[in-house]
Amino acid sequence: MSLRRKGVGLLALTLLAVTGCSGGGEPEESGPDLLARAKTTLDEASSAHFVLDSEGAPESGTLLVGGEGDIARPASFDGTLEVLALGSSLDLDVVSVDGTVYAQLPFTTAYSVVDPAQFGFGDPGALLDPETGISQLLAQAESVELGKESRVDGEVVREVTAELPGDLVEQILTSEDPSTPVDARFSIAVDSGELRRAELTGPFYTAGEEATFTLQLSDFGADVEISAPPTG
Repeated sequence: MSLRRKGVGLLALTLLAVTGCSGGGEPEESGPDLLARAKTTLDEASSAHFVLDSEGAPESGTLLVGGEGDIARPASFDGTLEVLALGSSLDLDVVSVDGTVYAQLPFTTAYSVVDPAQFGFGDPGALLDPETGISQLLAQAESVELGKESRVDGEVVREVTAELPGDLVEQILTSEDPSTPVDARFSIAVDSGELRRAELTGPFYTAGEEATFTLQLSDFGADVEISAPPTG
C-alpha cells in the first residue's frame, strides 16, 4: 500500500471516529421544542400543586399578590390566595369547582360564592385548562431563547426565556397594559418535561411600571380530590 493511500485511509478512519462521537447522542432540544414538551406534559397532568409569589405590588387597591394550593382537572382549585385590600394583606381560603368560586371572607366562618374579579384574580380552577390556563403561556411564547442548565433540589432544569402577549397574560393573571409584552423565564425539568417555575415580569399592577409574578409547580398527577364546600 502506498503512503498516499495509507494517509487517505487514516483520514477516513479519523473522520468516522469524529462523526461517531459528535452524532452518537441525541441532538439538543431547541427552546420551542422544550416549551412544546412542557405544554404537553402539563396538559396531560391530572393535578399539580402551585405556589405564587409577587414583587413590586403597590400599597393600594385590591390585588392578588400570592397564593398556594392544588389545581385538578378538569376545573377545580383548593387553596389560599393572598390579596392586598385597603392596604392590608388578606389570606382568603378559596375553592373553585366547575366555574363556581367560593371564598371564606374575613370575619366569617362559612364559604360564600364570590366573583373573583372583585379580589383581583380570575377563576383559579381554570389554571389547568389547555385552552385558557397556564399551558397557554408555553404555547404562545415568542422570541424564544434556550438558556442554561442548572440543578434544583437534585433535578436538572433548563431555562427558556421568551416574550408573552400582554393580553394573554391579562386573561390568566392580570395586566394594566395588555398592549405591552411580558418577559418570561421558564424553568423546565429536562427528564420529565415538567414546568417547574415561570417568572413573569410586566405591568401587572400599574401601566408603565414593572412587577414580577413567580409561579412554581410541583406534585404533578398527585391524588387530589376537590369538592364544593358548604355555604352559609
